[in-house]
Amino acid sequence: MLNIALAKKPQVNKHVLSLVRNTMIYRHSSCCHKPKQETKPVPITSSKFWSDPVTWQRTRVNTLRCLLGCTTGDFATMWYLQLNHPDLSPVITTGAAMVAGISTSLALETVLLKRSMKVPYPAAFNTAMGMSFVSMLVMELSENLVDWHLMGGQVVFDDPKFWMAAAVSTAAGFIVPLPYNYWRLRALGKSCH
Repeated sequence: MLNIALAKKPQVNKHVLSLVRNTMIYRHSSCCHKPKQETKPVPITSSKFWSDPVTWQRTRVNTLRCLLGCTTGDFATMWYLQLNHPDLSPVITTGAAMVAGISTSLALETVLLKRSMKVPYPAAFNTAMGMSFVSMLVMELSENLVDWHLMGGQVVFDDPKFWMAAAVSTAAGFIVPLPYNYWRLRALGKSCH
């Protein structure tokens, strides 16, 4: 005789079960179900679009993280090249500093994403690269244009003008990409970091 208590229960594939749970009939079978109301996107030209404090806070944090990486690589490269290769033209020094700044920012963001998302390095790097390369380029360009205008691209640690120029160029590097980063986060749901 077959003992029903000892019979094995059939194993249900978890994937199939999740598909069944996500079907329209299963999800909306409740008598109390209320359909979601579709909300219209807020136009970019409205003040409401630009006044979300949560988005602004997240944008400031993301932009600051990018600024830390860009500024570190940028100033370190300019200082190194001027110290060890003073015969290089300022244009080459500035270009190399911009490349180093973007590279440093990508490296920092890759490590932060790996830790926060718990993904392998290649996936973290691809995410960092795809977040907003435009934002990094604009940040580097604005920092270097201001620095070039104020100091001629020179790193002179013992000159107070250098430190003032560094503060102003860093502030420009933070402020210039901020609206783009906000728009990207608010409208597209994508952050620069």
